[in-house]
Amino acid sequence: MRGAAEGAGEAGGYHVPVMLPEVLKFLNLRAGCRAIDATLGGGGHAEALLEAISPGGELIGIDRDPDAIGAALEKLDKPGSRVRLIRGRMGDVARMMEEGGVDFVHAILADLGVSSFQLDFAARGFSFRNDAPLDMRMDPTGGESAAELIARLSEEELARVIWEYGEERFSRRIARKIKERGSVATTVELAEIARASYPPKARRGRIHPATRTFQALRIAVNDEMGELERFLEAAPRLLSPGGRMAVISYHSLEDRRVKRAFRELAAKGGFLLPVRKAIAPSDDEIRENPRSRSAKLRILERT
Repeated sequence: MRGAAEGAGEAGGYHVPVMLPEVLKFLNLRAGCRAIDATLGGGGHAEALLEAISPGGELIGIDRDPDAIGAALEKLDKPGSRVRLIRGRMGDVARMMEEGGVDFVHAILADLGVSSFQLDFAARGFSFRNDAPLDMRMDPTGGESAAELIARLSEEELARVIWEYGEERFSRRIARKIKERGSVATTVELAEIARASYPPKARRGRIHPATRTFQALRIAVNDEMGELERFLEAAPRLLSPGGRMAVISYHSLEDRRVKRAFRELAAKGGFLLPVRKAIAPSDDEIRENPRSRSAKLRILERT
């Protein structure tokens, strides 16, 4: 959730948290707070949250990727720290907190981007920079891979997925060429099909012709929009009075949903928007971390 929706930067292959100063500023964290990082990823945000709420605070980290949980545990295992890491889906946050005996939290963060932790390991199949099996599952232990999804969907269904989740104007051409191929097993195969589906003049744009198709399939494989809707419904109810929730999105599909949900909550009462417009990364951050260029941060506060 990045190309589009790539949510982390690189520093020696590790996660560089996007808009970290802004996140820390608007979440109003202090020692003793309890915070949730609902998208643990490489643990970059979580490490900073833990430092801000220590001593005495508690950090709860959630991720569906078992590899991310393992990597974050090494980063967050510090003397005196109170950390709970839970393998699960962000949309199930309310159930997980209930099972863990957590009644309320002071802060919630969700960074909807695909982390460098996933993008930089070619075997996961999220990126077309290297040839790899066409997987794209955030939880590689179960569910349908992108290759299996492509094989199952009809040409019309595949075109709809690429259009709806990738906003790809050549979705029908791409779907037709994919189905003509019969099966697509690797990232490079899919990238070549997407590129060949573009008219020659359109291939010279700033964004690679495969970017939106990869985004669309990743969203579909992981039910990202469904997870986001469930999270936006459940998470605000966990906030204590004065508590804040921060969501970083990377493309318009996500941001529209976050914007709508936050504004509806504020209109009903019990919540407010400390900043009405989305907050963008600084020019300096974009130069240092190009993956942050499309990021938008929105804040919700419980009154």
